[in-house]
Amino acid sequence: MITIAKLHSLPPYTRLRKIQRLFHQNALVLTTGQSVDIKYLKDVANILQFETSPLIDQSIRLKALAVIDAPICSCQLGWMCFDISALLQNVLGIDQADWDFADPDSGHLDASRRLMLPFTVIVDRVRSPFNIGSLFRTADSFGVSKILVVRPGADPNHPRAQRTARGCTETVGWEHVEADEALARVKDEPFFALETGGVELKNFQFPDSGTLVIGSEELGVSPELLSRADASLGRVTIPMSGTKGSLNVSVAFGILMHAWFAAHMQHSSR
Repeated sequence: MITIAKLHSLPPYTRLRKIQRLFHQNALVLTTGQSVDIKYLKDVANILQFETSPLIDQSIRLKALAVIDAPICSCQLGWMCFDISALLQNVLGIDQADWDFADPDSGHLDASRRLMLPFTVIVDRVRSPFNIGSLFRTADSFGVSKILVVRPGADPNHPRAQRTARGCTETVGWEHVEADEALARVKDEPFFALETGGVELKNFQFPDSGTLVIGSEELGVSPELLSRADASLGRVTIPMSGTKGSLNVSVAFGILMHAWFAAHMQHSSR
């Protein structure tokens, strides 16, 4: 832990970045019911209250004063720390990572915490790196064992995809394939597509194991993969009532995967 004297000696921007991280770390500890060094925390808040940087406005100073006046370690104090951390994050322009399970030895996500289900997903020519990253994040949460990324499309290793995936390209197995290779890999598995003109989500009979294909942002699922789905389990459709008439592909994938995951868990509990 950096000393108070060392904090005072740092250049203003560096000092504020350190303080932001300290408040974030203390927020996580306090909101889980654990205790922190409250004297140290108040000393850090005192530095912030009298910070001369033009980045610090009255709202941040008032939050710092509230921490100084807090009587004891508590969950409420944790939320005060969280607010300060978020305010500093905004004024400093910091891209804060989401709260993830991390392996303390490697700094990577701990894949052993995942429940792996016999779910395969074919990502058919999705073009946006941000969407690819979000798809991996959802896949990690809902038990997907493997993703086959059909070329051409966004690369999961693209920096923007990595930024959105937050490490989930390392916890979900994946590889680049051509469309015909993807079909060959899953030829004997139950196969269905997320596409318009199908069975409504609430009525679809999800398989306990199988392969889902999701299509590109503009054109949807390609004809060769859609034909394979129509010859197997068919299509599943998410009903909507908005003016746009469509969802972002990563949002739609999240809705479907939650439904598939829930159906699998319900079946396995019987």
